[in-house]
Amino acid sequence: MMAKHAGFWSGLAVLAALAAPVWAEGETADTVVATVNGTKLTLGNMIALRESLPEQYQSLPDDVLFKGILDQLVQQETLRQSVTDLSPRQSATVENDTRGYVSGVAIDAIVATAVTDEALQAAYDKRYKDAAPQKEFSASHILVDTVEEAEAIKTELAGGADFAELAKAKSTDTGSGANGGDLGWFGLGVMVQPFEDAVVAAKIGEVTGPVQSDFGYHLILVKETRDAANPPLDDIRDELAAEIENAAIDAKIEELSKTATITREGEGIDPTILKNSALID
Repeated sequence: MMAKHAGFWSGLAVLAALAAPVWAEGETADTVVATVNGTKLTLGNMIALRESLPEQYQSLPDDVLFKGILDQLVQQETLRQSVTDLSPRQSATVENDTRGYVSGVAIDAIVATAVTDEALQAAYDKRYKDAAPQKEFSASHILVDTVEEAEAIKTELAGGADFAELAKAKSTDTGSGANGGDLGWFGLGVMVQPFEDAVVAAKIGEVTGPVQSDFGYHLILVKETRDAANPPLDDIRDELAAEIENAAIDAKIEELSKTATITREGEGIDPTILKNSALID
């Protein structure tokens, strides 16, 4: 039985070896795959072009894709060489594209090491460790079109009418109205400014308003307040990561700028000249 098992595993190993891709030996990114009037096209050029292709092309059979990419590179190089005089616009565009791509390479290198678990935790602690607690509010409102309507409803409420029932019957905010005007819990910066200001100033349990906003006239009932809990780090991970990346990029640019010789000869030029496209025709 052991011999049979050994043969079984040996067979699997052979199959695995046959199934694995067999790369040609000795090739590198600099391996020349074609030459056009002395200009060499390399295997690296082909691989980079393949990686930039849409998925439907990358899934073509290897031999078809290889020939197609090689043909395209040869054709592109042949066409490129046929252009012997670029316009100022074309030259500037080539230079800008190259500058943009290579600066992107530099940025990728910077951010690759900037965002770590330690950096994220430090950014989180810096934001919330000494921050004053933010309040959240539980409130309901009744929204109507005119101040007269709002005042009439407020009179009904003062006479003992139920806020939730009036919200269901008369509020033009059908979303919250169906729930008796309940807006749930919300923090600062969520509601429009006049509404938020009224909520912050309101006494718990007392109807405030009418308060005018772009939506109409509000009667507001603040039911409860509480200190908002800090969001978990994972909830704002992407936001913190972006801050860390931007800070790392800014720091690197500042570092490089200190040792670079930079002059800004164009600072005295009339800014409206940027609209003069005829300069690069």
